[in-house]
Amino acid sequence: MPVLTAISEQRLRKSMPVECRPGLEEGRRPFTHLEAVGRLLAGLSPWLATGDHPQLAEAARRAIVVGTDPDSPDYLNFNLTGQSLVDAAFLAHAILRAPDVLWAPLDAESRKRLIAAMLATRATRPGFNNWILFSAMVEALLAFAGQAWDSMRIDYAVRQHMQWYKGDSAYGDGPNFHFDYYNSFVIQPMLIDVLAEVGKHSAVWKDFGPVVLNRAQRYAVVQERMIAPDGSYPVIGRSMAYRCGAFQVLAQLALQKQLPAELPPAQARTALSAVIERTLGAPGTFDEAGWLRIGLAGHQPDLAERYISTGSLYLCSTALLPLGLSATDPFWADPAIPFTGQKAWSGQDLPADHAMKD
Repeated sequence: MPVLTAISEQRLRKSMPVECRPGLEEGRRPFTHLEAVGRLLAGLSPWLATGDHPQLAEAARRAIVVGTDPDSPDYLNFNLTGQSLVDAAFLAHAILRAPDVLWAPLDAESRKRLIAAMLATRATRPGFNNWILFSAMVEALLAFAGQAWDSMRIDYAVRQHMQWYKGDSAYGDGPNFHFDYYNSFVIQPMLIDVLAEVGKHSAVWKDFGPVVLNRAQRYAVVQERMIAPDGSYPVIGRSMAYRCGAFQVLAQLALQKQLPAELPPAQARTALSAVIERTLGAPGTFDEAGWLRIGLAGHQPDLAERYISTGSLYLCSTALLPLGLSATDPFWADPAIPFTGQKAWSGQDLPADHAMKD
């Protein structure tokens, strides 16, 4: 994995290409490396927590040590712009997903630097949209770490999203509904895990947990039904270059063994496998050195918005969350079950779908 290998050797800035829309390279270069590390670990940390890959786990810890050291050539710039808040939150999410691997073994000085890096992101005032969850995720990590944390940033993010709920499992990205995949890229995974961490501090937050989970379970059903028999899915909305990361909710509920009864783990496995193969297996996805390139199915640089660069692309790793399950878990061990798109378009009979009302 070139990201972890490079930063563990303090050569990430020298090695990682910065692909983005022409002319924007210098603007993206200061924080694309934090994007790569935070987003990659957000998806891989449960896999590292299995204990099956100690060298990679050590490289991941080394990434945190190096990346939070202001004297390192690969310091990850946690306080340059608003983008630093975004990817500090993804790194915080990674740590909360695997604290025994990414927090507990850190020495006292590295922990101190990590906390300082997280605190530095408070200088950013998040937009009135999914960004308030980035602030909430940073505060959730501070709470986990026993540091002074701002409960208002969490309460604000949670309550606003309760107000922005649009029905049948979908939240608005701010007051308005956006037909894109941000319910999966950010909103629902972060809501679930922020509430799981801070619910112990407030009965109100704890009570929100089952509501958020119930909606996420319906959203996972919707996601699974969106996958075509060949593993493709609608090319709608922003950030399509995050590829299979669009299915983080489905992957997270599989990891957390919270899939709804109508979606067996082995069916989720076949659906996610099809999406991962369709996106990451497409020719041109990686350059000759193994770095991700912009695109959805191959190299498609025109898909990049102004905020997309090489580091951004590693959010695709969140589709791999079920790697954190043991080989004996039903997700892996049960016989394959065709997913809904395969059943429907091959003529198999299947139950009708129904919207969720809450």
